[in-house]
Order: sequence, then structure tokens, then C-alpha cells
Amino acid sequence: MSSEAGPSPTGDDPAGRPLQRIALGVAYRGEAYHGWQSQPGGQTVQDHLEQALVQFAAQPVHTVCAGRTDTGVHALNQVVHFDTPLARDAFSWVRGTNRYLPPDIAVQWCREVPAHFHARKLARGRRYRYWLLESPVRPAIERGGCGWSFRPLDAQAMRTAAAHLVGEHDFSSFRSSECQAASPVKQLHAIHIERRGAYWRFEFDGVAFLHHMVRNIMGCLVAVGAGTRAPDWMAEVLAARSRDAAAPTFAPDGLYFLGPRYDAEFGLPTHTAAMDWMP
Repeated sequence: MSSEAGPSPTGDDPAGRPLQRIALGVAYRGEAYHGWQSQPGGQTVQDHLEQALVQFAAQPVHTVCAGRTDTGVHALNQVVHFDTPLARDAFSWVRGTNRYLPPDIAVQWCREVPAHFHARKLARGRRYRYWLLESPVRPAIERGGCGWSFRPLDAQAMRTAAAHLVGEHDFSSFRSSECQAASPVKQLHAIHIERRGAYWRFEFDGVAFLHHMVRNIMGCLVAVGAGTRAPDWMAEVLAARSRDAAAPTFAPDGLYFLGPRYDAEFGLPTHTAAMDWMP
């Protein structure tokens, strides 16, 4: 159903109408879906979004996203683009598409963008947040929306461990065996760790991420925070360049794609109301 390139924004549709490129910001809860990318079964976020766009636009629509998310992973400002000959107000795209979306997926904003804009290729960086409950009792109200540690966590130990990962490194130790990235070398700008009551917020700011990279880092950070590993162990894991050296992949429940960053010329929002609901 999807197409990486989509129709050419510089051409016309079959009826001869000029195409314009549209960007959308989309928020969704991921636990009901098999990730972002379209699959034959149809139970992905991309499938539902494209079906809603088709119902609103009454013609095929192919989307390209800024960053694919896995099964159970959420997004607060996923950015997609598509090409269309239809002239609609931005709010009409938002309201009209949301009419056909399930309640756990919603378009947050819409902008017309230049023909050369590309949601994935022109992203200057990407941000993720992991929301974690520290409690002897498992989550109930937050089930599916946050991770969980029943052991107390040490903030300073985790921050010390995280510092080993900042910069440009070979992140093979944190890479899924299914990862299709051309290179394991990625750049992390920052990892911020903050406690708010019983909850922890881990924020990851980087250029791009490998498949399962954040969840694999989280597994290691929680091991350090719980005291089962020393902070300098993180440097050993990184240097090993082997997935076997790291902790098990952490649960997807608390992982949120905060969205990409683009050059200011595009004028795209970097913040949505969905980002404010967590403690």
C-alpha cells in the first residue's frame, strides 16, 4: 500500500492536475499495531493512516514517514509526507483524516511543504523518550504506556553509564539482528535522565537510530540503575560491538518517538499537545 518515493511532486496526476506535497504530524499509541510500516495483514499505523486519507481524499495516497516504529512503540509527533492534487485547507486535512482514524491514532497538524521536502531524508535529527515506572507493583492504569522496574534505580549511576554513549560510535552492541541500516555507526547528541515522582523520563537525542537501539540501551541503563552492573560496564558493552554483550531488549511499552527535526525553512512543529500528558 505504501511507496517510499510516492508520485513525483513536480509532475501531474493522471487527470493532469499539478501535485502538491503535504506534511502531517501524527500521534498514536502503538500497542494495538504491528509497528508503523505497512504489512499484508493491514494492522499497522501506516495502513490505518493511508486508509483514512483515501477515504477523505477519495483517491490513493502513499505516505513516507520520518522514522519507523516497532510493534508496541508510540509516537507523539511522527512526521509523514504525501503528494496530492487536492487543494484543501490544512485544518480540513487534519479534521477530515481524523474522522476516519481509530481513536488511538490522530493527525495533530498539517502543512504544505516544498516539492523537495522528504520526511525521512531531510530529518536533521530524531528524538525518543522512554517513560518508566519504578514501583514494587506493576502498572495498571499506565499499562502499555510505560515501562516498569520493580527495583529502585540510581540516577547518578545511570547518568554516568549514559555518558559513555554520547557522541559518534559503532552501536553494534545495541543493534537488532533484523536491523537493515547500512552502517552501525550513529551519533547520539544527548541522553537526559530525570525522575518525576515514581516515574523516570529518559530522553534520547540523535541523528538517527538503529533498529531496537533505544530499547537495548534502556535494558543496559536499567541494569546499571538497579545495581546489577557498574556504570563503566556500558563502555565495555559499547566497545564489544556485539549484541551478546548487552542486556536483553527492554519492553516497547514506554517508548515514544517524539519526532524529527528539520531545517527552519520548512516551518514544521516540533511540539504537539500529546507531548504534555506524561508526568
